[in-house]
Amino acid sequence: MTEAFVYDAVRTPRGRGKKDGSLHEVSTLSLATTALRAIKERNKLDTHLVDDVVLGCVDPVAEAGSDIARAAALNADYGNHVPGVQINRFCASGLDAVNFAAAQVMSGQHDMTVGGGVESMSRVGMGASGGAWPMDPQIAVKSYFMPQGVSADLIATKYGFSRDDVDQYAVESQKLAAQSWKEGRFKKSIVPVKDVNGITILDHDEHMRPTTDMQSLAQLKPSFPQMGEFGGFSAVAIQAHPEVEAINYVHHAGNSSGIVDGAAAVLIGNAEAGKKAGLKPRAKIRAFANIGSEPALMLTGPVDVTEKLLKKAKMSINDIDLFELNEAFASVVLRYMQAFNIPRSKINVCGGAIAMGHPLGATGAMVFGTVLDELERTGKSTALVTLCIGAGMGTATIIERV
Repeated sequence: MTEAFVYDAVRTPRGRGKKDGSLHEVSTLSLATTALRAIKERNKLDTHLVDDVVLGCVDPVAEAGSDIARAAALNADYGNHVPGVQINRFCASGLDAVNFAAAQVMSGQHDMTVGGGVESMSRVGMGASGGAWPMDPQIAVKSYFMPQGVSADLIATKYGFSRDDVDQYAVESQKLAAQSWKEGRFKKSIVPVKDVNGITILDHDEHMRPTTDMQSLAQLKPSFPQMGEFGGFSAVAIQAHPEVEAINYVHHAGNSSGIVDGAAAVLIGNAEAGKKAGLKPRAKIRAFANIGSEPALMLTGPVDVTEKLLKKAKMSINDIDLFELNEAFASVVLRYMQAFNIPRSKINVCGGAIAMGHPLGATGAMVFGTVLDELERTGKSTALVTLCIGAGMGTATIIERV
């Protein structure tokens, strides 16, 4: 099998996913174009070497529809010969796009590819693309469909995480993100979003609230009791997990991922393609995997896919220096740490989506780049990137610094 090397990784800042967010006036196409153009310009890349662009997008409708990857590649002046494809595996779409791009190289069918993702949540609302899973009783009933927030509270209840536990994790995420920005940990990967005149619109993650503390979070009411109790989803959760007598609602806006806009891109190629482009590899992709997990718990897929991936790679949890798990909800990360006995000092060490936000289709590629930068900054070797996914799935990738 051909080795797939990572030559570069970039991301835009995350803008608040609301009408008053800095990136609200920036189209999905422009966000994706910013990331792809940065890959080209930073590396003085001859795009004739690029065989494909794979972008994740969770709600590929309206301006984000009709294969946003191809449109963005053309808009970023990659040339007519560079194709593009959009994929959707819910929250793991960005990481899966990187894996798909890497697989093309590893199989020997392509020499150089770009994987990444984009989501403008302020312009194309979450859930805008609809779907059978939440809407059609034929599948919703048999899969114990419930909103993800109720599933997150089910995880907290089942595995014993209190309101203080999830709030404490959220406070740490905010502090680590603020510290990382202060220390310049993201400067290698961040590309500012600019307008048509070249004036910078946003150059930092604007969702962060670094002054967050336990006292301020204590003022927030849980977000999901109404869905659970009055919407009937608590009964669904208990039917799926009768060992749980009642749901303890602990999640709210302050310990859940933020709604934001953003895009990311990762340049991948074999050794020969890198030499042709005059590039030095930063890391190689050792292995990746996907898995289906129990759909009612839904968000424990990272545990299942990590077990599968480590076995596939013939590695143990102790072989991994750093872990990056998307902070969809605090209980997701706490359960992962509990399952593998991972110390806080090895996971999400730069903060995560609770502080900086979760631009659905882009997040996987963003956290991929974050942990790559952190491996280089600390001189460590190996990292595992993973995300929980709607409908009960998990995606994970192991990279090794070169």
